[in-house]
Amino acid sequence: MTITATPVTTTTSSTTSSSSSSSNSSALTGIASNFNEFLTLLTTQLQNQDPMNPLDTNQFTQQLVQFAQVEQQLNTNDSLTTLVSLQQSAQSTQALAFVGQDVTLNGSTAALSSDSATWNLSSASAANATITITNSAGATVWSGNETLASGSNTFTWNGQGNDGTTYPNGNYTMSVTAKDSSGNTVAVSTQISGTVSSVDLTKSPPLLTVGGQTYTVNQVQSVGLASSS
Repeated sequence: MTITATPVTTTTSSTTSSSSSSSNSSALTGIASNFNEFLTLLTTQLQNQDPMNPLDTNQFTQQLVQFAQVEQQLNTNDSLTTLVSLQQSAQSTQALAFVGQDVTLNGSTAALSSDSATWNLSSASAANATITITNSAGATVWSGNETLASGSNTFTWNGQGNDGTTYPNGNYTMSVTAKDSSGNTVAVSTQISGTVSSVDLTKSPPLLTVGGQTYTVNQVQSVGLASSS
């Protein structure tokens, strides 16, 4: 199984929400105006109808029901817009609480610093794994075989390539393929740890920045206060 973490791409929704609310408001105003005109016409027709040939009330009833249904749908849309806005506010508040904390997240891009980059590997069972580490350009800088125990494993790379090259600090991505003793593929997931340096609240959902990479809150697996230097 190959696992590659990529930065999450999101789009802002505040403009869309505002536009939707404005559109619903205009539509409701139009419905109210048209409904008043409809009632005026209905009243006038009823006052001037031929007693020997009265108007069909079923048609008026159907139109009244249609007006009510459209108005109800527009009001429902406004309520949904409000709920979305409240949810976004809650997400922003939740995300801000992560600033300055150490977190472990689902992902496979770790930062190399002081000749050390660490990944946590969770293996479904004991397995022989082939690990490949690539740089930001996608070029392989190190590869090798490792034995994984069932459950949690830790792998630390010292920044040295297979050819002895010492690579500079930066972000490096790990991919893993693993097989058990019978040659069956074993699922291996990767996590990285780091300190949340900032939160981008202009995105929806908000993005946490860890080691120069961005992640959503739902990628967080565990949280702990950052140790003081």
